Amino acid sequence: MSKPPKTHPNPHDILVGARLREARTLAGMSQTVLGQAVGITFQQIQKYEKGLNRIGASRLMQFSTILNVTPSFFFEDIKANTPLGAEDNGEQSETRFDYGDASRRQALELVRYFGRIPSQDLRSTIFELVKTAAKNMHPTGNNADIGSEKIAASA
Repeated sequence: MSKPPKTHPNPHDILVGARLREARTLAGMSQTVLGQAVGITFQQIQKYEKGLNRIGASRLMQFSTILNVTPSFFFEDIKANTPLGAEDNGEQSETRFDYGDASRRQALELVRYFGRIPSQDLRSTIFELVKTAAKNMHPTGNNADIGSEKIAASA
């Protein structure tokens, strides 16, 4: 008896799953806690986040309520003109973040913790520090697209 051919997750399901992971991480919630909130296991959350299982509309509404995001949040990275079920063709999907999973987690945690800093002055100082570090480390040497220096200089 032969096994059925392996199917690959739909690119849209992968993007929606990645947005679920992003919203969950920003909310500071574990897969276990999110799963318990909607009555499923953390393994099911993992499958959703990897795009292996498709998220139904009612479940998506539950996630948006629990994670305090709009339902449209989950679709922000999907191109409007991409046909449903279109293959990736080896091209990397355009996503909100352009770095690996470990860095993505760090960036999401940084945003979460940054929002918890009560002092506006301290937040401004940290922002300037990160902006300066990014400008100094930019690989192309073209820093015009980083930060708002052009806008501030013309004002």
